[in-house]
Amino acid sequence: MTHFEKAPAKINLSLDVIRKRSDGYHDVEMIMTTVDLADRIELNTLQEDRIEVSLWSRYVPNDERNLAYKAAKAFKSRYNITKGVQIKIEKVIPVSAGLGGGSTDAAAVLRGLNKLWDLNIPIQELAALGATIGSDVPFCVYGSTGIAKGFGDIIETLPPPPPFWVILAKPDIGVSTKTIFQRVDINEVIHPNTNKVIEALYEKDFKKLCQNIGNSLEPVTTSLHPEVQRIKEKMQQAGASGVLMSGSGPTVYGIVEQQSKAQRIYNGMRGFCHEVYLVRLIG
Repeated sequence: MTHFEKAPAKINLSLDVIRKRSDGYHDVEMIMTTVDLADRIELNTLQEDRIEVSLWSRYVPNDERNLAYKAAKAFKSRYNITKGVQIKIEKVIPVSAGLGGGSTDAAAVLRGLNKLWDLNIPIQELAALGATIGSDVPFCVYGSTGIAKGFGDIIETLPPPPPFWVILAKPDIGVSTKTIFQRVDINEVIHPNTNKVIEALYEKDFKKLCQNIGNSLEPVTTSLHPEVQRIKEKMQQAGASGVLMSGSGPTVYGIVEQQSKAQRIYNGMRGFCHEVYLVRLIG
């Protein structure tokens, strides 16, 4: 049996670091939406009780360190599955980019195995299982648009944003989420106005959304990687209506309503940055 699953990237419309917990992790509030830059996951049932991951990427491991592998292992363990699975990943989303590439692959494996083996597990249960794998996985299980709270394990769905184009620009570096969070000084965090972002989504108010998108991690990442700030400034100068770093970075996105303007910004950023994508919203 074979099943194919799409694994879309996410961008953060808002990322707020609320507090540092006693276990060393942080409570966050993250408003995210999915875009049509996506990995493709192929799942094949194996009769032997093993997990096999294959992909062409020099930056992503294909063993038990891979989040898709961890998702399959957790799924098989939780539901006592003795069959094996071959996971083929066609990588399109940049690695260590703040776009949830590994998390969305893991989420796609959870959704896909549920369908492949016809188990009819509720999505809420899959998301809870995803929380044991990574903080972005529960949101990626749901997809669309939503807010993730706590460790990322509490998900509330939100209305999709008003239609716009997204220009993604990633500098030629990778960023470790763990490293960025270790450098967060909770007393110096600049908190975005999460409620205003939510209002903008409900009101379908593009201007209000652009005025209130924010990311508490952006000052930390830009202090370590000044090129992220340079890309952000370039995107703003090019005329993007809203510009923000996604996740822990280093990818910066710009949003605009008009396709022609988005295309111009995309063309301009390609001369400034190696990895640039022009995409639409899914969420």
